[in-house]
Amino acid sequence: MANTTETANLCGLNRKDFQTTINGKKTDLYILKNRKGYEVAVTNYGGAICAIMVPDKDGKVANVIQGHDNIQALINSPEPYLSTLIGRYGNRIAKGQFTLNGKEYQLAINNGENALHGGPTGFHTRVWDARQMGPRSLALTYTSAYGEEGFTGECRITVEYTFTDLNELIIEYMATTNKKTIINLTHHAFFSLTGIANPTATVNDQLCEINADFYLPIDATSIPTGEILKVANTPFDFRTAKPIGQDIDADNEQIKNGQGYDHCFVLNKREEGELSFAARLTEPKSRRTLEVFTTEPGMQIYTDNFGNNYQGWHGSVFPRRSAVCFECQHFPDTPNRPYFPSVILNPGEQYKQKTIYRFGIAE
Repeated sequence: MANTTETANLCGLNRKDFQTTINGKKTDLYILKNRKGYEVAVTNYGGAICAIMVPDKDGKVANVIQGHDNIQALINSPEPYLSTLIGRYGNRIAKGQFTLNGKEYQLAINNGENALHGGPTGFHTRVWDARQMGPRSLALTYTSAYGEEGFTGECRITVEYTFTDLNELIIEYMATTNKKTIINLTHHAFFSLTGIANPTATVNDQLCEINADFYLPIDATSIPTGEILKVANTPFDFRTAKPIGQDIDADNEQIKNGQGYDHCFVLNKREEGELSFAARLTEPKSRRTLEVFTTEPGMQIYTDNFGNNYQGWHGSVFPRRSAVCFECQHFPDTPNRPYFPSVILNPGEQYKQKTIYRFGIAE
């Protein structure tokens, strides 16, 4: 008979299904539960979030993040970055090349002609050391070796997940290095506020507001052109809430380059590094809301333009555009754009970042 404490949770996930050994390191599942009884489930394989169980206007609880229900499905996911931690460098670097201290570096090419999300064996594939600090908090640590995926410097990274009684998932990132390097961490959570299902509904009707007057246009390979353009009078104007699907297939070169939204927004900030409002998402039927706050200068909006009906959590199915990602980060290809906010980390410095995903119910 199953140990009821293992499965007596809202998400219906079983720790045993996430327990294996990879390169001598053990994987596991950790349930964060707040005083209201709602849950976030995280595994130390790639820092993947497997479930976020929150209520709708009628108190009905559903999982609002796309994930898998066992470790093998996660490892072999058709979407390798499905709701995982991303590093050492989130987003794209043109042709995987950059120069640091006069030395040229070449990273793996894993997205057309470019490097994406730290490479094929980036942080999303690593087994992190985990320490659960009470019912609501989990700390993951990882040391990224010198030369791993082509990056310089040994980096020590700590990522803390906390699920508060306000239904806020707080993700705090810290990193140090022993040699000058570049770093750009983020989380690639795939949010589906309707609740994931078979099939999961598209996000087209969800109302989205983004606190950004500018965005970064991209070329046909999804690398920033280097321009910083106003969102005004473009499909990228979310300064007032509008349905995600309203302009997602607009006759617009930028929309075509991303096959929808796959662009970095320049968040409005009064000062560098302030924790400020970035975005709000409202699902009209359930009235579930998601608010995003971050210390980061940018946020990549990705509307799951390449989902292809693969299976996930408890038989759920994820069609194209059934999720939206709010990846808080520094800008793509920054090592090759010296006027973008710097991603350089020096020895003796600490990289710090904080992002909050707050779930609620619209009035």
